[in-house]
Amino acid sequence: MDALVMCGGEGTRLADSLPAADSAWEKPLYRIGGVPMIDRVLGALIESHIEQVHAVVSPASPETHAHLAGRVSLIETPGEGYVADLSVALDAVEQPVLTVAADLPLLTGDMVDDVLEAYAEAGDIDGEHDSMTVAVPESLKTDLGVSSDTVVERGAIEG
Repeated sequence: MDALVMCGGEGTRLADSLPAADSAWEKPLYRIGGVPMIDRVLGALIESHIEQVHAVVSPASPETHAHLAGRVSLIETPGEGYVADLSVALDAVEQPVLTVAADLPLLTGDMVDDVLEAYAEAGDIDGEHDSMTVAVPESLKTDLGVSSDTVVERGAIEG
C-alpha cells in the first residue's frame, strides 16, 4: 500500500501560537527536537511496510516542496483546502492508500504497521465501503491540553 502525506496546508493554527518572528515558516518544516516534522513522518513511513510515499504539496508550501523534491514522489495540488487537495491526491494514486498528516512527529513505523494490519484484518466489511479512520481519543487530547476540532463518537459514522 502507498501513503499520502498531506503537507500543503497553511498551518495557521500553529502559526498563530508562535511569536511574530517565527511566523515565516511552513508547518511541515517546524522542528521538533531539531528535526522537521515532515522528516519524522517520512521516517516512520519508511520504517513501515508502506511501499511508496507521496507528499501532497500546494502553493502554500513551496519550502516543503523544495525540501522533499527528489526524496519522495510529489503530488501538487491547488491549495484549496484539505478536502479538495486530498481529492486531487486520491485521483493521482492507486487505492487503497493510507493518508497521514505531516504534523504527527511521534508517529512510528510500528504504529503505521499496526494500522495496516488492522485494515487488512477488517477487509471490506460490508462489501460497499473500503475505508478506515484512525483518530486520537478526545480524552488523550484533553489530558495533553490540546484542542479538538471535531469529536466523533465511536461507531457513530455509518456508510
